[in-house]
Amino acid sequence: MNEQSKRQTVLTSPQLRLIGSVDEAMYAEFRDQLANAPTEGPLVVAITTLGGNPEVARTMADDIRLLREPGREIYFLGKSAVYSAGATFMAGFPVSHRFMTKDSSLLIHERQIAKTINLSGPLKSCIDQLKGALNEIEHSIEIEEAGFRDIVEGSNVSFEDVRDRAPENWYIGCEKAKELGLIAEVI
Repeated sequence: MNEQSKRQTVLTSPQLRLIGSVDEAMYAEFRDQLANAPTEGPLVVAITTLGGNPEVARTMADDIRLLREPGREIYFLGKSAVYSAGATFMAGFPVSHRFMTKDSSLLIHERQIAKTINLSGPLKSCIDQLKGALNEIEHSIEIEEAGFRDIVEGSNVSFEDVRDRAPENWYIGCEKAKELGLIAEVI
């Protein structure tokens, strides 16, 4: 059996299967499934999600990075929809270990915020409240841009291209994702 056939066989039997919103419940399920997964050999994480909390996705991706560091082979398998926070999670895997199933799609977009600022108190404290909100937005943009760099690393897509397309909700079909080098293969 050649290397591609072996990888195909591994990818068709994910040890971790995640579906739904990327949130604290998904993270708990991820940790439970990870604890029960084999500790040796390749590991495949399949996910279908319409999005969710980007910080939870970053935490899951960091768990994957820590497991990969000793040299363990860990693969990402996007099924049906890998939207928003799902793409953030996918960015935690090198392109060579990213796969998507036929007819699946990816969504990359800017982080969102919904915040009402009620100014109350002395004028100088109002300035501090506004500066605090601005600092939060600027820090979130830094995190977002680091994620954009991670998702395009090793691909044919530049950071500037993804940054420019993200405000429009960039939907990418699996074949286009392969063409752009964002994933290794469609299975």
